[in-house]
Amino acid sequence: MKQAVKIKENIYWIGVNDRRTHLFENYWPLPKGVAYNSYLIVDEKVVVVDTIERGKMDNYVERIASLLNGRAVDYVIINHMEPDHSGALKSLVHRYPGVTIIGNAKTFPILRNFYDINDHLMEVKEGTTLDIGQHKLVFHMAPMLHWPETMVTFEATEGILFSGDIFGAFGALDGGIFDDEVDLDYLEEEVSRYYSNIVGKYGQPAQIALKKLGQLPIRMICATHGPIRRSSIDDIIAKYDTWSKYETRKGVVIAFSSMYGNTELAADAIARALAEKGIRKIRVHDTSKTHPSYIINDIFRFKGVILGSCAYNSGIFPTMETLLFELEQAAVKNHLLACFGGKSWSGGAIQRFDRFAENIKWEIVHPSHEMWGAPKEEDYEACRKIAHAMADKLNALYPDAP
Repeated sequence: MKQAVKIKENIYWIGVNDRRTHLFENYWPLPKGVAYNSYLIVDEKVVVVDTIERGKMDNYVERIASLLNGRAVDYVIINHMEPDHSGALKSLVHRYPGVTIIGNAKTFPILRNFYDINDHLMEVKEGTTLDIGQHKLVFHMAPMLHWPETMVTFEATEGILFSGDIFGAFGALDGGIFDDEVDLDYLEEEVSRYYSNIVGKYGQPAQIALKKLGQLPIRMICATHGPIRRSSIDDIIAKYDTWSKYETRKGVVIAFSSMYGNTELAADAIARALAEKGIRKIRVHDTSKTHPSYIINDIFRFKGVILGSCAYNSGIFPTMETLLFELEQAAVKNHLLACFGGKSWSGGAIQRFDRFAENIKWEIVHPSHEMWGAPKEEDYEACRKIAHAMADKLNALYPDAP
């Protein structure tokens, strides 16, 4: 979309869709694209709230100019310095050289290092208010959601929270800008995958921010990705509360790495035994096929995690190593764990799983099992024992859940 969209009187969405980029942050898949949301407030003073990624800047500054009819931009608010939101900053400064850039004390060192911008800076702190006419902008700090300089801007007159990355989502905006104009069911996985992979590491900061923002009379949430929330505000806040507390449902994620199919046979045996014990929500992922972002998203949903890998050069298979690294970095909490592995002439996977278990500190429901070559009957029996231990624990924790 090239045109601006009015979201309230004198407040506009001036964002863009990106359906060409394959990987967000050059890592997370974007099968449904992504939106970079930017906002313009036209009052006695003119304010841009966050900008867009520089690769999508075609006509961005010109679109702002066409809305302003010769007026200048007075302020640019940087809620978050990541380049997908600050990428157009230098172009705006070039077009409007007197513009004042608003950030907090932690914003400006990053600003200098990224863009060598040192002038016309206005530092705000918790509770600082900027009066621009009819609209009053109040700034609240939200550090580590998900960078240390992150803050949000609350427009007190209309009750609009410009939330930066908080409450965002993957997925382009296919015509609709507001939540009640789009198919939220279609975007549901992109909302949770965005949280689990981008914000998920920071559960405690999220809880602190939710308590602070819960005091505000929010009537609209304008994040920097995803749809504008005006009809599902309570829903997205409730989801963030659940996710940031690491609350999970009854279910098991099985992730495996298999070169020649033997570890996969064991994974299927475990899945079958779980089903026989009444576990209905079972998600099985081949780490060589499924990107970690999808596996981690499922792990945020379900309590049980069972990991299996063949050995590889006296270590663990590379794609499983990537998943373990991501889980350790994200510091995901409050899960049940069991592991299994296979070896031919040498092992290595189980030792890595042991280190992972020590690092992640999840509850281990059954000792790991390692098989030689193709699974034998004793290996299948060990798989059944792993599955039964996991199922018994889940059934005890969630006695009324299907």
